[in-house]
Amino acid sequence: MLVFLGENDAPSMLSYAATGAGYGIGFFLPFVAATFALGFIVQEMAARVGAVTSHGHAELIFDRFGSFWGRFAMADLLVGNFLTLITEFIGVRAGLGFFGVPPAAAVGAAVVLVLFAAATARYATWERITLGLALCNAVFVPVALLSHPDWGAVGRAMATWSPLPGGLRPDTVTLMVSNIGATVTPWMLFFQQGAVADKGLEARDIGAARWDTAIGSAVAALFGLAAIIATAPLFAHGISAQNWQAAQFAEAIEPYVGHAGAALFALGIFEAGAVAAIAISTSSAYAFAEVMRVPHSLNAPLREGWVFYAVLAGSAGLAGLIVLAPGMPLQEVVIIVNVVAVLAMPPALLFLLLIANDAEVMGPYRNAAGWNVAGVGVTAFLILVGLAYAANVL
Repeated sequence: MLVFLGENDAPSMLSYAATGAGYGIGFFLPFVAATFALGFIVQEMAARVGAVTSHGHAELIFDRFGSFWGRFAMADLLVGNFLTLITEFIGVRAGLGFFGVPPAAAVGAAVVLVLFAAATARYATWERITLGLALCNAVFVPVALLSHPDWGAVGRAMATWSPLPGGLRPDTVTLMVSNIGATVTPWMLFFQQGAVADKGLEARDIGAARWDTAIGSAVAALFGLAAIIATAPLFAHGISAQNWQAAQFAEAIEPYVGHAGAALFALGIFEAGAVAAIAISTSSAYAFAEVMRVPHSLNAPLREGWVFYAVLAGSAGLAGLIVLAPGMPLQEVVIIVNVVAVLAMPPALLFLLLIANDAEVMGPYRNAAGWNVAGVGVTAFLILVGLAYAANVL
């Protein structure tokens, strides 16, 4: 569940908000729901591989395909994760900006949360803290209810998948790929597999892990759809929200959801960025420490796992400092991160498919034929949309 709630991060929720403001209630509701189905296919495989092997994704790539590909996968992830961390702190800064909190205080609070969760040196405690914060993603549901949507229109949109207004324009393609990138990203895969191994799950726990992943996908989809519905009144009233940030969305929807609703929306963006910062920095630490063959567990004491904790804290701290740099082109950074995330996913997913089909590694738990069809389909789809997105933006 945590991996999906963590992926409902600040850029993702802002992408859903922009979708509601730009297109209202229609095509994108079932489209976004479908992207979470894609995410489930990927994360189920990652959880299954982690439970069977008790190893993280980067470590398995290193072991099965050699040091070059292991280091390549690690470097690919670390670069993408660091850029994504920057966008999370952009969301944190923008979310608390609605309340007049200075940028340095907002970003500092999020970095402290990252360090506090890791300082427990126990995976179970870290998970409880992070999951407790992640469940605050539910605040988008009351905001959606306060917007008084036409529930008949919502039902028709989900049932009929209405066509896109205006057809498939370049800006629409960008938004579609942005929404895909909101649910399927490399850090999720590395985090899921590493966390399953760190938690000590085994092959006998695969069924429970599968249910946990499915429930997380469904709950996160509900919260994402709520963000679309919450900002749909902007579309109905012809208010353009292009290139807006969290505080601007919160201020714009205030006439339709009230001050309480706007405040909840802004808090939701802060929560989304903070939780993702915790999960993504941990994902980076898992990958680096796995490939470097040093302790890579949230259960490790600081003296033993200092490399792991240094990567975790250093990536979060440095990303936070960059966001506070004067003149930082924040909107351009978000666009670049989306391109990198979508283009980086197919290689990571290809390695996952190869490992999940390795009889020597997985034994009777390797992929069934139907799961391979689904996995190859997701990989091919991501390659196509990634190329389309890169061509459209760059």
